Amino acid sequence: LLDARIAADAASGETELLISLCLAQRCGKIAPSKEDSMTTEATTDIFYPETDGMPLPDGLTQAPRYVTIIGMLRAFFRNLADCEVNGNVFIYYILNDNRRTVSPDCFVVFGLSETARKSLSLEGRNTYVMSEVGKPPDFVLEIGSESTGRVDTGSKRDLYAEIGVPEYWRYDPTGEEYYGEALVGERLVNSEYARFPLRYEDDGSVWSHSEVLNLDLWWVEGELRFWDPVGGQWLLSHEEEQDGRLAAEAGRLAAEAELKMERAVSARAEARVEEERAGRLAAEERAAELEAELRRMRGE
Repeated sequence: LLDARIAADAASGETELLISLCLAQRCGKIAPSKEDSMTTEATTDIFYPETDGMPLPDGLTQAPRYVTIIGMLRAFFRNLADCEVNGNVFIYYILNDNRRTVSPDCFVVFGLSETARKSLSLEGRNTYVMSEVGKPPDFVLEIGSESTGRVDTGSKRDLYAEIGVPEYWRYDPTGEEYYGEALVGERLVNSEYARFPLRYEDDGSVWSHSEVLNLDLWWVEGELRFWDPVGGQWLLSHEEEQDGRLAAEAGRLAAEAELKMERAVSARAEARVEEERAGRLAAEERAAELEAELRRMRGE
């Protein structure tokens, strides 16, 4: 069953109850005590499931977005060996307890040891066991949806603070329907979240800076974009990179075709020049022959 905080977030009715049951394991059933959350030894024979066997309530709308976001961040941090980017993964935050989990849409963790990177939680199975990894994620992002909006701003936010997630971001594709605002970024200060200042542009865009990622997060016409202030460029999705590669290939082929055409035109021009030169030489040779014949006829 849901705990008191999540129950306060859930609405009444059979449909809402089913959604709440589905969200119970994903949203953290019970907030951990400080004694529970990060203790020293883990029991190795506990099985940590990768899934509860239930689909995401708003998976059709959320999945394409978090897949794109995770893909962009993975590509950006691909050269950092101590970094892991993932999402829609069960995080087991209580030592030796496989019943209490939380599942963010996207998370990033840095500073992983060799043991943590090769632990079962990150390579052998698709779960994140904090007692194995040794720390919570450094960055968590939730994507607003009809069934998760209140949980993301309520009990889930409290849970992320209690397990020590340094930055918690919320992105509302609708602009305000689920969270009341398009974008919110918060950092953990003295065990409580404090908001990053937001900047509003004339075109309706909203953005702020993530200290953990060292990237600017932008809400632009309902999409979440990442700007690299060091490299001075946007992070591209796989589709955008593919489009860029296709455009570059098309440009290369067009340039090659143009070069071939220029070479053909040049070759034809050179051929004409050669033909004209050969014609002049032939004419001069014929004229010399005629002149010689005239001299012979004149007896010269």
